[in-house]
Amino acid sequence: MTQSALDQLLGRARGPMGPAVELDFGVASGPLAELGQVITRLNGFFVFNAGVQVFRVGEEGLGPDLLSWNTDEVWKSTYDGLADDVFCFGQDLFGTQFGIVGGEEVVSFNPETADLVPLGTSLEEWAAWLLADPDVNGVNSFAYAYQRENGPLEPHERLVPLQFFVMGGAYEFDNLVVKDSAVGMCIRGPIAQQVAHLPDGAEIRLRTE
Repeated sequence: MTQSALDQLLGRARGPMGPAVELDFGVASGPLAELGQVITRLNGFFVFNAGVQVFRVGEEGLGPDLLSWNTDEVWKSTYDGLADDVFCFGQDLFGTQFGIVGGEEVVSFNPETADLVPLGTSLEEWAAWLLADPDVNGVNSFAYAYQRENGPLEPHERLVPLQFFVMGGAYEFDNLVVKDSAVGMCIRGPIAQQVAHLPDGAEIRLRTE
């Protein structure tokens, strides 16, 4: 019998990051129902050498709490509404968020531009996308190489570029700094406000306050 993509992903996961919970979003189907089942099965985890993180639920545990993470107070207020419709359930090594929009669509959310990229209508499709190319979609090899040279990241930490990728910054070790996940998002929220919806090739002049 062929394993589902989600089963394969969970089979490669390192977790849980928190005590066992039962999570029910009150829907019978769709990605939120799948997310509840995943968290109930494994309450928060890392996969692909910590290139991808799925948040835990609850007051105790390691890394961000799923429900707190989606509040304005933690980081979303710095995006001035650009992230309000995305229920973020995980992130990659660089803080790109994985989220659910409208309870129906799974997307990635670029922390520098607030751009949304559709990944499917289920967590099964999201898992299949990750597994199709773990090095590109899951940052697998880069995460391994970075941590081998610089030491492992803590569960609450991600990498933030010194020169933002949207400004031509390179995916190189010397352009990256370790930050608390929420701090990393707050740093980039004001940038996203300035570059969101700009056409490709537009000149960017960043304002600092």
